[in-house]
Amino acid sequence: MTISRRLAVFAALNGALAVLIGAFAAHGAGPQVKTLLTTGAHYQMVHAVLALICAAWPGRDRLVVVAGWLAAAGGLVFCLALSAVALLSLTAMGAIAPIGGVLMIGAWLLIAYAALRTQITAG
Repeated sequence: MTISRRLAVFAALNGALAVLIGAFAAHGAGPQVKTLLTTGAHYQMVHAVLALICAAWPGRDRLVVVAGWLAAAGGLVFCLALSAVALLSLTAMGAIAPIGGVLMIGAWLLIAYAALRTQITAG
């Protein structure tokens, strides 16, 4: 099996950051910022796992690797935007969060397309 190492490393670092932000939300954040941090960390973690799956996708489909990068980058952008709003009161960053959302949606759509066009055989 061939794996996209750069994508796997980026996804793993995203996962670690998601845990750090989630832990801070649970144990150190005030009630006003907890929801934003928790939401951002959740989306980032889900998309870090998705990116890892894409990195190890059978057949090393280029579309799936692109989807993995979109998922990892989208999760990171979304989480960092919400974190900036919550921790730094940079409300303008709320306008950046949808960019991360669009990247994440794009990732899911590319994976759906790749899955539809791929012949999967049981072995």
